[in-house]
Amino acid sequence: MLRAQWLQIRERLQAKHSLGGAEASLSLRIPGSEAMWFGTLSDAGAQRRPWPGTGMSDGQAGLHAAIYSQREDVGAIAVGGGEFGSCLADFGGSMPGVFDEQVRHLGCMGQMADAAKDLVRSLRDGGNALLVRGRPVCMGTTGARLALNAELFEKCAKAYVLAVATGGRVRPLPWIVRTVANRRLMKDERRAAQRFALGLLPEETKGY
Repeated sequence: MLRAQWLQIRERLQAKHSLGGAEASLSLRIPGSEAMWFGTLSDAGAQRRPWPGTGMSDGQAGLHAAIYSQREDVGAIAVGGGEFGSCLADFGGSMPGVFDEQVRHLGCMGQMADAAKDLVRSLRDGGNALLVRGRPVCMGTTGARLALNAELFEKCAKAYVLAVATGGRVRPLPWIVRTVANRRLMKDERRAAQRFALGLLPEETKGY
């Protein structure tokens, strides 16, 4: 089922222009194991890959493995994004919390990571989007949530990049809004981690 879902998600993200660029890849965590379904845009399908002992330096699958090993709540990862998500590398490498849906589902975007130690720092706040070596990386508790997060990230990045590039002022949402939304996201992620620990897929997030 997950392998078939991998193909569906890849097709959806490509159609929405939310997954692309050099070495773009997609993976889904396999519950009850330390393995993932992994593949690139050019692969015919996903292959089962174990991830213990694999790090950022171990090919394209290494980044996925490094994230799964650090985030027990993450069930799906897309590396490589749309045009505007990639442009964030030229505008500081991160994006403030400007939109309601952004802070609710993407959370706090960490600073761009170039090495393993940077990745640990950028992932620790539970955010679901960041740049790694200039490439957008989106995460989700499930494959369906990942697809929505990747699309949301590209839309928010487009609005932010265009505003900053034209000299517009960009103000983050009030701290109380960001705090409440982040607490809800953390609650979803704790539940997802508990489900994975039981060898089950997380339940899908409903509504805001």
